[in-house]
Formats: sequence, C-alpha cells, structure tokens
Amino acid sequence: MFTEKDQNKIMAKGITEAIVTEQINIFKHGYPPIKITEASTVKNGIKDLTDNELSHLVAYYEDNSERLKTVKFVPASGAASRMFKYLFEILNAYDGSEKEYLKIMENRSFGSFYNLFHNLRNFAFFNDLEDVLRSKKSSYDDILKRKDILSLLQNLLTAEGLNYANLPKGLLKFHKQDKGARTPVEEHLVEGALYAGNGKKVNLHFTVSESHLDLFKIHLKKVVGGYEEKFKIKYNIDFSIQKPSTDTIAVDLENNPFRDAAGNMVFRPGGHGALLQNLNEISADLVFVKNIDNVVQDRLKRDTILYKKALAGLLIQLRKETFDWIKKLDKQSTSKDIHKAIVFISDGLNNKVPEGFEERAEAEQINFLLEKLNRPIRVCGIVKNEGEPGGGPFWVVNADNSLSLQIVESSQIDEDKKDLMKKATHFNPVDLVCSLSDYRGKQFDLNKYTDPNTGFISGKSLAGRDLKALELPGLWNGAMANWNTVFVEVPVSTFAPVKTVNDLLKEDHLYEKDAPIG
Repeated sequence: MFTEKDQNKIMAKGITEAIVTEQINIFKHGYPPIKITEASTVKNGIKDLTDNELSHLVAYYEDNSERLKTVKFVPASGAASRMFKYLFEILNAYDGSEKEYLKIMENRSFGSFYNLFHNLRNFAFFNDLEDVLRSKKSSYDDILKRKDILSLLQNLLTAEGLNYANLPKGLLKFHKQDKGARTPVEEHLVEGALYAGNGKKVNLHFTVSESHLDLFKIHLKKVVGGYEEKFKIKYNIDFSIQKPSTDTIAVDLENNPFRDAAGNMVFRPGGHGALLQNLNEISADLVFVKNIDNVVQDRLKRDTILYKKALAGLLIQLRKETFDWIKKLDKQSTSKDIHKAIVFISDGLNNKVPEGFEERAEAEQINFLLEKLNRPIRVCGIVKNEGEPGGGPFWVVNADNSLSLQIVESSQIDEDKKDLMKKATHFNPVDLVCSLSDYRGKQFDLNKYTDPNTGFISGKSLAGRDLKALELPGLWNGAMANWNTVFVEVPVSTFAPVKTVNDLLKEDHLYEKDAPIG
C-alpha cells in the first residue's frame, strides 16, 4: 500500500506503517458508539456547592497548595483565522457597489458586520488599526464616510495591516485597559498570579504552533516584567508544540490515503486530543487547564478566581482521601474497609462498581478497587447549557461494566440513545483541575487512561477535493475517559470564549467605560 516515498514521510512523522494502517481501518469501520445510561445532572453526578462549601474549599486550597507543584496549562496553538471567517467571506465577495454595501448593512444582529463596523472604537485593537490607517493617510472616520469596507478589512486581516487573521489568537489584543490593552496571554498571566501560584512563583505552560513560537516569546519578553512587578511574583513560563507523531492520515471518500497534487500522502493535525502528549510531559501535582480565549476583564474575574480555587481545593481533598484509601487497602483490609472504599469510590469519585461486585472474593475486590483508585483525577467545572456548543456530562458504561462520568459529544452517541442527549442540562467549557501524580509522587503515564475508541471522523476538503479526517480522542473527552472524574457546577460568568471577533463586543470583554449599562 505504501510507496518508498510514503514510508519516508511516515518515518519523518515519528509513527509507523502499522499505526497508519490502523487509522485507515478506523475510517473503514468507524468508531463504536459510547454506551451511556443517563445524563449527569445536579445531585446525580454534578455537585452544586453551597456558599459554605465554596468558602471551605477555597480555604482548603489556600492552606494546602503551597506544598504541591502547580502548573497552569493553556492550549494556545489555535490561529485566529476562524474568528474572522465571516469577514473573509465579505472581503472575497464584496464588489464595492452601493447595492452590495446596503445588502451587507441590512443585517444588524449582534454578529453582523454592521455591529463591528459601527462599534470599531470599542475593540482593544482599534488604536493599532488607526495607526496603520494614518500611516496610509487615512482614518476610521474616512473609511466610514467613504464606506470603504475593503480597505478596513484588508488593514485588519492581512499583512497589509495588522495581519490579525494570520496571528495566533493568544496574541491579539482582546481587552482595553486604562493604559494600553491586553492579549489573552496577558490575561492568563494575571489569572496565574491570582489563583495558580504559591505567592512567589507561577508556572505557566502554553501549547503553541511551531510557526508562532517566536512571536509568543517576543511578546512575553515585553510584558512579563510588568506583571511580575504588579503581583510581586516570578513567572516560570515554558512552551510545547503539538508533536508531528500525533498527526493522522487523511483519506478520500473510498478510504484510500488522500494524496495532494504532487502525489504525497496528506496528514492532518489530530485535534486537541493530540495535546495529551504535551500534558503527559508536565511534571506537576496539580494542573489547571483552560483554553486561551476564555478570559474576561478584571472587573469580572472574581467568580473565575473563586471557583478555580474551589475546584482545586476539592481536587486536593479527593486526592488525599484517594491516597489514604490506597494505603489502607494495600495493607490488610477488612470487609468493612472494602465496603467503605466502595462508597468513597462511588460517591466521591463517581465510579460505580459492576453489579454483583460484592459477591467476588475479597482479594479480587481489593485489586479492582486499587486499580480504580490509582489513576489520574480531574475536577471539571460544568456550566448550565444556555445554547453554547460543548460536550455534555453523562454516565457511561465501561468495558468492565462499571459506571463512570465522562464528557460525551453527540456524535459519539448511538441513534437510539439520542433522546438522552436532550436531557443533558450542562456542558463542559474546558475548565479542569487535574492531579497527575500517584500516591508515591510518581507521574502517571496518561496514555494508559485513554479510550482509543472515542475519536472522531469528520468531512474536510483540500484544494476543492473532499476528504475524511481523523481526530484523536479529545483531550477532555476520550483522552481522559479512564480518569476519575468529578463534575462541579460553576457560574456561566466563568465562561466567556471568543469564537468570532464580534464576541469581543460582549460585556465580558468590553472596557468598563464602553460596557453597556443595565
């Protein structure tokens, strides 16, 4: 099947022919659906914290976190191009006529070009754009008068101006400040100082694309000193790049390797699940995981800080109880101990033993419970679903017939179970606190706790030709399927992603003096 040229490319990726062949077989046969029993809801797998519990967990985190190595892990490899998709559609189709202009301006919804065009001064990047226009003897006011949509878009999106569509999302100016503006990277520096440090040092890890690495380093070199002075701490910042070995083969509609015009096999990035390998190389006890674009203005950070600390406090608490049970079961245990351990695993870690489990021999029960206990833990913030996309929390049947909590996408559920999807009340906004080390302080090999049968097949195109792409089990989906998982309801105020440029006009991102009243 593979030519010598193919074999060289496969080898250069750091993978094997067997892996590529296995991926092609997945395209042919598909992934099996995930067996779900019911949606996880409040009081049925999702914790809703009282004010007292919240205060206790925050205090517990603050009292116990200093002895643990903590890292804030930020997936930041995304390009900003998707934010500007609809602007590119206008740029490519606009003919400059009055008729076309009026047609574009008819739509006055929040996500419209009209809203962007007439509120441009509210964007944090406005001054930079105005500087570019002035250098060309123009201005925003001139563009408004002339209705010069093309000039505006070219100077915002392309290398003729700010080149925003070709930059990483993490380096765009998101938030106006009293002096200057902040990028998402800077907002994560602020967050890190407010909940992920030990008072002296903050460890941050950004996953970036190789082509953007130098840009991140240059930006951080400019700004880090100011935040170290502001918060009286030191930042320890490192980076990683998505590994070529996590790329996956693309196939045509007949499931043969897709080849470009030169006859080369085409590989594609394996999705955010590929970042499991980056996370696996983090040496830490406690890891906060949060996407690069989910940041808010300072006046709205209180809930984020409060709940991040509470999630971490709960994780440290569960981690200690888990380690205590492992040590107890590892020694001589009574049937009473076994029963109490089952209750903890069920109620504390949301892992329900199979039917008839207590009829097994005690030694078999202990081995089973130790295996369930000795694995990574994640505490996930879950938001009430108000129409935003995202995987939902469900009770899932595991291969050993135990039940556990997982985040499941609709595409992973069998057709006859789709009605259960409608009963899901919450979704995952990528708000995780993770424990990566075991009771002896040894780092887990995270590859051992994935479910390889939980990837995705999607339709894409290249140079006008259709292809099928394979995404690895998602980082917070199948890649963490066999972790011990706890869901906690968090306020929607902690979730403010920027998926399109117009999202920056929402109150979460507006400068206080620009924010809407009421």
